Amino acid sequence: MMISIRFLRALACVPLWLAASAALAVASPETEAVREPIPDILVQDQSGQTLNFYSDLVQGHRVALNFIFTSCKAICPQLGASSAALSRELAKSGESNYRVISISIDPETDTPERLQTWRSHFGDAPGWTLVTGKPRDIESLQRVLQVYSADKNLHSGAFLLGNARGDVWKRVAGDTPPARLAIALNELDQAPSAAAQYFPDVTLRDQNGEPHRFYSDLIKGRIVVINTFFADCGAVCPITMQRLAAIQKRFPERLGQDVFLYSITVDPVGDTPEKLNDYARRHGAGTGWKFLTGDPSDVASVLKKLGQFVDDRDAHSTLFLIGNDPTGLWKKANGLASAEEIGDVVASVVDDGR
Repeated sequence: MMISIRFLRALACVPLWLAASAALAVASPETEAVREPIPDILVQDQSGQTLNFYSDLVQGHRVALNFIFTSCKAICPQLGASSAALSRELAKSGESNYRVISISIDPETDTPERLQTWRSHFGDAPGWTLVTGKPRDIESLQRVLQVYSADKNLHSGAFLLGNARGDVWKRVAGDTPPARLAIALNELDQAPSAAAQYFPDVTLRDQNGEPHRFYSDLIKGRIVVINTFFADCGAVCPITMQRLAAIQKRFPERLGQDVFLYSITVDPVGDTPEKLNDYARRHGAGTGWKFLTGDPSDVASVLKKLGQFVDDRDAHSTLFLIGNDPTGLWKKANGLASAEEIGDVVASVVDDGR
């Protein structure tokens, strides 16, 4: 019925793009795409507090990660000094939405007390957290982040820098000056989001003839429910329209504010704005429900990115694609399922990150 994976991995036949909370895969010399979810393993910080690694430390923050162990005499002291200096640099500039995190790869030896002692060698460092955990959990984290080595003495000496959206990462040498690390960390938030890089920003027109850029005007910063249809469809479309009307009724205060419904025609030649206006009126569409058409090539480019393009309009999909652009969470639901079931999927996307 429904699959839930960050950033359109949930869409059949769609290339995997960057994802919030995912692991690193080399995409270019500068930044790295993300692939697998970062495990939300239980860890203990240097004060002995138990935390969920992803949801408590990483999610929603700019992060600088590295891997150390306290008995290491090679790169680890350099990483410790750089971590402390970076946290001081960020604090001095007034930054607050950041985390500098050092993860022990020798968790059986590195107790919270030992981490605290090691940390104290590098002076006061607000925002720098050291964590340890169960060996198998720390290994799984290393594998997901593609830094695992069977020999701890050969561990990665790099910093992994991630933006607050969790969709852009950069691997930086461990001996990079802390001031440069701070600049690099801040620059990641200025990079285009994965969605902005993936979706075409072609212009579509709604049932009132108003033009909208697909990503910049319709997707960016919003929670969306997208389906495909055509106005002359007499088979499944009446049912999917009923389901969208039920979503509209379930979220009356948010629809048109941060939640939007988009029905994209698979017959842009036949479905003119005037025809869609009548269709929208018959189905009780409110302000936040747009019926979209446009130049056939532009509509096709959008549908292909959504994995919804068909040559035969009667073969169009009944899937609903439900996305939360600010958090990067996308899900898909069967548009012929019950209104309650679909509404629950939509609610889970709406509530993501709250």
